[in-house]
Amino acid sequence: MTILVLGATGKTGRRLVPRLRERGVEVRAASRSGEVRFDWGDRGSWADAVRGVSGVYLVAPEEAELVEAFVEEAVGAGVGRFVVLSGRGIDRAAEVLEPRADGSPGVFGPGMVAAERAVEASGAEWSVLRANNFAQNFSEDVWAAPVEAGRLALPMGAVGEPFVDVEDVAEVAAVLLTEDGHSGRTYDVSGPETLTFAEAVAVIGRWTKPIEYVELTPEQYAEELRGEGYPEDVVEILDTMFTLMRAGYVSTPADGVEQVLGRPAAGFAAYAERTFRRGPRVSP
Repeated sequence: MTILVLGATGKTGRRLVPRLRERGVEVRAASRSGEVRFDWGDRGSWADAVRGVSGVYLVAPEEAELVEAFVEEAVGAGVGRFVVLSGRGIDRAAEVLEPRADGSPGVFGPGMVAAERAVEASGAEWSVLRANNFAQNFSEDVWAAPVEAGRLALPMGAVGEPFVDVEDVAEVAAVLLTEDGHSGRTYDVSGPETLTFAEAVAVIGRWTKPIEYVELTPEQYAEELRGEGYPEDVVEILDTMFTLMRAGYVSTPADGVEQVLGRPAAGFAAYAERTFRRGPRVSP
């Protein structure tokens, strides 16, 4: 068994690779800067990545048009199983998002939508992981710098989010890629409890300096992002994500982690202590 892990230097990929190797699986760890070069924008890099591969962990780009071509090439090269990392709630996006310029329904994560559809139509075995926001977004991604600065400002209101630990996502993906019985299934994966962003930063603040949560309007949030130098396409993606989250479709915890692993999902407090504890506990 040889498994191609796309996005192998990303949050889920770099945790998935060692888990697969611990299972005795040969892993092709691929990204633009990984062990194996893979670039969505360079189709010449695809063939070497998929050659001789039995399974693929598919982290899609935003460009939906690339995904179908990749899946077709991978199946032609002999890939028999796909596990797609997707976003929880993307199937409800059209209910809350404005129609696109061509009149078609609004879509969140067009690349993820395309990946789900492509693997379902591929004839190969497939599973989909639809994840809530990662807890690690507070320490490794878009919210890391604001948390470090002590001020997180978002357009979320009082709607909560059951943040999922990326360690759980990687462990679930390893099972779906290497064990039978999951083909044709979509798993919603989240943490075990729903927290507002204000509550989440309060939990983190137990191990750091206090962190202020500031509620913004969507317009104010977009302007802050632009002021921080985010490109317009990223501003649009984040605005769309929060629009979907505010609708509340993904605020209730899901049981996908327990379905696959047979244990409860890891809680946010455990993530916060593991990640932010740097000395004696700070009193709440």
